[in-house]
Amino acid sequence: MSLPDIIWDGQEERFAQYLYSIGKALGHADRHDPFQEYCIGLLLPGGDRKNLEQIAARIAPDHVCSTHYSLRHFVADSSWNDKLVLKAVCEQVLPAIQRHGKITSWIIDDTGMPKKGDASVGVSHQYCGNLGKQANCQVAVSLSIANDFASLPIAYQLYLPQKWTDDPERCRSAKIPNSVGFATKPQIALEQVRQAKHEGIPIGIVIADAGYGNNTPFRDGIAALGLHYCVAVQKNILVWESGKQALPPKRKKKNTRGRPATRLRHTAKHTPVQIETFVRSLPTSAFRSVSWRQGTKELLCSRFAAVRIRIAHDDVRRSIPRSEEWLLIEWPTEENEPRKYWVSNLPPTTSRKTLVQYAQSRWRIERDYQELKDELGLDHYEGRGWRGFHHHATLCIAAYGFLIKEKSAALVGDFSPSTRIRQALTRRISPLSPEYKPRGSPCKT
Repeated sequence: MSLPDIIWDGQEERFAQYLYSIGKALGHADRHDPFQEYCIGLLLPGGDRKNLEQIAARIAPDHVCSTHYSLRHFVADSSWNDKLVLKAVCEQVLPAIQRHGKITSWIIDDTGMPKKGDASVGVSHQYCGNLGKQANCQVAVSLSIANDFASLPIAYQLYLPQKWTDDPERCRSAKIPNSVGFATKPQIALEQVRQAKHEGIPIGIVIADAGYGNNTPFRDGIAALGLHYCVAVQKNILVWESGKQALPPKRKKKNTRGRPATRLRHTAKHTPVQIETFVRSLPTSAFRSVSWRQGTKELLCSRFAAVRIRIAHDDVRRSIPRSEEWLLIEWPTEENEPRKYWVSNLPPTTSRKTLVQYAQSRWRIERDYQELKDELGLDHYEGRGWRGFHHHATLCIAAYGFLIKEKSAALVGDFSPSTRIRQALTRRISPLSPEYKPRGSPCKT
């Protein structure tokens, strides 16, 4: 979804109404103007970076200093609640997404933003998915709602490494709230899911990569909320094949002291196996070709097997076996070993094709992050504080939500696309009023 292509006749009125509806969540009325200006700056096409300085220069070239000061205060210091604004964005955009089908997935992911130095909040040498390696970066965890038409982030939180939470002075410098302590990425994601369910967001299947799927407390937490999941796992996870499980607790002998055993057990001849070992024992007939969506050039298709298993993680600490789940394996014919594994607690009657479609739906969040970064400057924020980091991301998501609404209206025939970019953007004036004038005075040099 390229920004210049999603510009339509009558955009000013729709954009004004969209921002007005979301702006109610900001609280004070004096926050509405910088909110509108910042969103306009994010939506303007072109530009190397969409940081505070360049946004101010583009929306008010004759009043850069005063505009920059106003925007900086709004993003970095103003006390508006980013979670309430994200909720307002969801309320505005969700109906547009649902016009093209019900919500099918809740996609969990994290994204890395490379950073230099060590002063920016949460920055640390850690895995950066954007670079595909360990690097100095910030990492944020998000939850998105999705269907076949679009996806939208509805929760977004910075991950704080433990070396940050163990350093009170560093946290104070970055203005991290006292209520924020150390939490792993799966713990952050589980809380986001819990909050989304509490708020009544339409339920979807929880989708996540192996960084979350490998975490047993995360999977157990999702199941405890009454939700289904389809999450990637690594090949070293221990499983029992269908029909097998850990042995029952050892029976207490008569006339012996002590309490009876309550925990499941393994023996030398009765132990679980790693997924990789189990999969190699499957017959070739267990795998079939399945297609899941139309790619850019061709129909995406691969070879999959779907079998019932039990996860064996820590079952010797349990008194009852875990329930059976689906294990989905992708093993293309031309490759020497399986490419990927997923586990899912979807019902036993679920078809292989349905499992594949859910497993392969994570591409949507990767597309979101690409557009949020490339087009809207999600990773361009240069402030160092906790509040500014989350405020900037929230405003980027708000701008992205408007594009989703525009695309939705176009596809259902509410209006026709224009062949030119709207004057409101190319002339760098607010679409909220034709007579818009930048606030403040010219910058003195």
